[in-house]
Amino acid sequence: MRGADVDVDVDVEVEGRSTSIISVSEKLKAPYPYGYYGICTVGGMLSAGTTHLAITPLDVLKVNMQVHPVRYNSISSCFTTLLREQGPSAFWRGWAGKFFGYGVQGGCRFGLYEYFKRLYSDIFVDHNRSFIFFLSSASAEVFANIALCPFEAIKVRVQAQPHFAKGLADGFPKLYASEGIHGFSRGLIPLWGRNLPFSMVMFSTFEHSVDFLYRKVVQKRKEDCSRGQQLGVTCLAGYAAGSVGSLISNPADNIVSSLYNKKADSLILVVKKIGLVNLFTRSLPIRIMLVGPAITLQWLFYDTIKVLSGLPTSGEVATDIRVDGAA
Repeated sequence: MRGADVDVDVDVEVEGRSTSIISVSEKLKAPYPYGYYGICTVGGMLSAGTTHLAITPLDVLKVNMQVHPVRYNSISSCFTTLLREQGPSAFWRGWAGKFFGYGVQGGCRFGLYEYFKRLYSDIFVDHNRSFIFFLSSASAEVFANIALCPFEAIKVRVQAQPHFAKGLADGFPKLYASEGIHGFSRGLIPLWGRNLPFSMVMFSTFEHSVDFLYRKVVQKRKEDCSRGQQLGVTCLAGYAAGSVGSLISNPADNIVSSLYNKKADSLILVVKKIGLVNLFTRSLPIRIMLVGPAITLQWLFYDTIKVLSGLPTSGEVATDIRVDGAA
């Protein structure tokens, strides 16, 4: 059990000249219930799972453009070709992997982030908050991707190889029979390469965006804002976090899709085959379309669940000590 950080206002008198307000962040010794982390885990699981399920059609387009860049050289050509050759159902291939895989990842990502942020805040008391955000999100993402990896292995193959399997139920035994246990983990390092920088940038950008919006735009303390205003800030910060994160992680996302579909046998060969420039640009527009709204919805659903559970919305707001004395 650990203390919670609570912002309090203190009235002080400076040499009898004036009364000022000092806004400080004081660590209380009241119990910090571990049930909080449970709510964050469930909230992350539900928000990530439902959001990724909703954007499955866009993900199908993205994966096919990454794996078959010559055949699908634009979003429109990919859409019309898949629709003509495989029908509308093609756009929902891999939905189970999206829902369950990213649901598990989201639960670990959000729940463990909150846990590690509290843990590292107690250990590295005098460190910059960005360092805490980076370290916490990276620690959480390591475990989140271990949980996601088997589901991602099936999802990418189902989406890019129509005859591989119909979904998770037949995909798991078929992959195990053909590649063994290694087939479920072959993309783990590229997943870490994609999602570790994405998560670190995403959480840090979100935290700093929330701080900026409350201090510079809303110009009110979070607790003085209505729930609607708080969730509005969450949406704006979430979109900024998703958009910036997608730019950082796009090269690794291309590598993951190529490795899972055996376009090359090693990381070095994938990079050589795709090309350095294409790593950053291939499927980037659709990925921004995909990730920005998805992360926005995730943060909105996540914070809505927290609010309905009686918890504050996410994101820290820095407080400055200010004393306005008479001249």
